[in-house]
Amino acid sequence: MDRNTFTGLFIILVILVGSTFLLQPSQEELKRDKIIQDSIALSKTRSAAPAAAASPEKATIPVIDTALLLKSPFGSARIGDDQPVILQNEILKVQISPKGGRISSVELKTFKTYDQKPLILFTPEESKFGFTLPLQGSTVNTSDLYFTPSVKALNVSKSDSGSVTMRLTYADGQYVDYIYTLKGGSYKVDFTVVTKGLAGIMAPGQQHLTLNWAATFRKKEKDIESERRYSTTYYKAVDGDVDYVSVSEDETKDLNETKTEWVAFKQHFFSGILISKTGFDKANVSVQIQTDADKVKAYAATLQLPFNGQDTTYPMEFYFGPNQYKTLKAQGHDLELLIDMGYWPLTYINRYIVLPVFNFLEGFNWGYGLIILVLTIILKMVLLPLTYKSYLSMAKMRVLKPEMEEIKAKVGEDNPTLLQQEYMKLYKKAGVNPLGGCLPMLLQLPIIMAFFFFFPNLFELRQQSFLWMDDLSTFDDVIRFAKIPLLGIDHISLMCILMTISTLIYTYFNNQISGATGQMKYIGYITPIIFLGVLNSYPAGLNYYYFLANMLTFAQQYAIRQFVNDDKIHAQIQENKKKPGADKKSKFQQRMEDYMRNQQNKGKEPVKKIEEAKPKTAKKAEPKAPGKKK
Repeated sequence: MDRNTFTGLFIILVILVGSTFLLQPSQEELKRDKIIQDSIALSKTRSAAPAAAASPEKATIPVIDTALLLKSPFGSARIGDDQPVILQNEILKVQISPKGGRISSVELKTFKTYDQKPLILFTPEESKFGFTLPLQGSTVNTSDLYFTPSVKALNVSKSDSGSVTMRLTYADGQYVDYIYTLKGGSYKVDFTVVTKGLAGIMAPGQQHLTLNWAATFRKKEKDIESERRYSTTYYKAVDGDVDYVSVSEDETKDLNETKTEWVAFKQHFFSGILISKTGFDKANVSVQIQTDADKVKAYAATLQLPFNGQDTTYPMEFYFGPNQYKTLKAQGHDLELLIDMGYWPLTYINRYIVLPVFNFLEGFNWGYGLIILVLTIILKMVLLPLTYKSYLSMAKMRVLKPEMEEIKAKVGEDNPTLLQQEYMKLYKKAGVNPLGGCLPMLLQLPIIMAFFFFFPNLFELRQQSFLWMDDLSTFDDVIRFAKIPLLGIDHISLMCILMTISTLIYTYFNNQISGATGQMKYIGYITPIIFLGVLNSYPAGLNYYYFLANMLTFAQQYAIRQFVNDDKIHAQIQENKKKPGADKKSKFQQRMEDYMRNQQNKGKEPVKKIEEAKPKTAKKAEPKAPGKKK
C-alpha cells in the first residue's frame, strides 16, 4: 500500500468516526424518540386487544397525542420515569419524586409509631408540592411535570453532605432547578430553587411565583384525639411572632400584612417545616380535621415568592423532625415556639424554670419516672414556705371558729353586713388574715397549671415506660370498653384513678384543717370527680405528677403539724387582742366597713331621694278673724 492510499483511507476513517460522534442525537432528542416509540407501542397494544376489553364497562387508557404533547409548554417533561431518588443520612430518609421534583415522602429512621412501624411523616399519595407558572397563553403546574435527577441515590455519612439536583427543562438555557442538600446527622434539608431564562416565556407583568404545599398526616400515636388536640398549622412573620390557626376546628388564614418567614405542618410530636431565608411575600395557610380513623389533619399552604423576570435564586430549607424543645431551638428561627407551653405567665414558668430543671435532671440518665419524682420534690421544697403559711393561716381560722360562732349567735344571720363587720373586728384584734390560707394556694396555682401544658407537650416522655405505664406521653388504659356515646370514654386510666383518690383524701384532710363547712366543703369533693373525666385521656406522666404532688403535700402537712400547736396559736391570738392598738382599724378594714355600711343603707337612699324630689306646695292662708283689720 503506497503512501497516498494509506492517507486516503485514514482520512475516510476520520470522517466516519467524526460524523458518527457529531451526528449522534442529543439526550433530549433521544427522550422525545422514546416518547414517540412508547406512544406507538401503546397504540399497537390497544389495537391488538380483543374487542371485549374495549367495552365501556372496563377502564380504557387514552391514546397519547405525542406530537401535540411535545408542542405544549415543557412538552418534553410531560412524560417520564417516576422512579424516586433516595437522599438519606443516618437519621433521615428523604424520597424525591421525579414527577414534580418534590420531596414526596420522609422517614424518620430513629423513631417508630406507637405500634412499632416505620415513622413516615407523609406519603407520596397524600402530599403535594409545586409552583404554579403562569406562562404566555397557559398555566403550568410543576407538580405535573417530570424533572431530571442528577443522581439516582445518595447516602450521606455523618461527617459529610451531599446534593441532588432535579432539573425541569423548557429549552436550552431555560430551566427550573430544585437543589436538595442534606448533611450528616441533620434533620434539615437545604432546598434551593433556581430559575433560568424564564423571562421570555412567563406572562407579562408577572411579579410572583406561587408555591403550593399540602400534606395529610396519619396517626402515629396511641390516641388520635390527643394528636388532633395538639396538631395544626403554625407560622412566623419576619421580625414577628409565632402564631397558629385553630386546633379545634377547620380554619384558613390570609397572611398578607407582612412577610412570612416559615410555615410548619405540626403534628403532636413531629413536624414538617418550610423556611424561606428571604421570606414569603404573601401566604395563605389552613388546616382541616380529618374524619377517617387513621388520619389526623390535612394541612395546606399557598406561598408567594417575588419574581422580577430575571434569573433568580430562592434559598429555603426544610425541617423534618421531632418537636423536641432543645432540638428545635438548635435549628434557629424560633422553631421551639411550636411547642405549646401555655399562656402567660405559664409559658415563662415552663420555659425558664421547669424545663431547665428537667433538662438538668435528664443529664443523670435516670428513668423518666424517677426524674418526674425528683422534679416534684424540688418544686414542693421551693413552695414549702407558701404551704406552711397556708397551713398556719387555716389553723388560726380553725381556732377562731368558736368565737365566730358566738358572734353569729349574738348578731344572727338576718343581718349579714353587720355579721361581716363583727368578723372583721375579730380578725383585726386576733391579728388574723382571713385570706392568708387562700393567697399561698393561689400563688401555687400557676405552677400547677403550667404542668398541665408541660407534660402533654414533652417529647422526651414519648414511648418511655414506668411501672405498668408503657408510654408516659399518653394514657395508661388498664381497662378498655366500648365508647360511651355521650361521654366519649372508652377506657379507664389507672394513674388517673390514683390521682383522683389522692385528691379526694387531700380534700378531706384539708377540710379538717380549715374547718370548711357548707357548700365550700362539698365543692372540694365534686372538683376531683370532674377532673377524673377530663384527665382520664391525658398523659399518664401528667397524672403521675399530680399524684406525687398530692402525696408530698400530705407529707409536708404532717411534718408542719408536728410544729404547729392549736393551743399555742390560741394563746398567741389572745395576746394579740391585748396589744395596744388592736382595736385600731386599718385603712383596708375601714374601707371594707364603709363599703358594707353603704351597701346596708343603699336600700334607704332611694326613699330619701324621692322625698327630697317632691315639689313643695304653698301653704294655704289662714282665715282671718272677723272684725280684724289688716
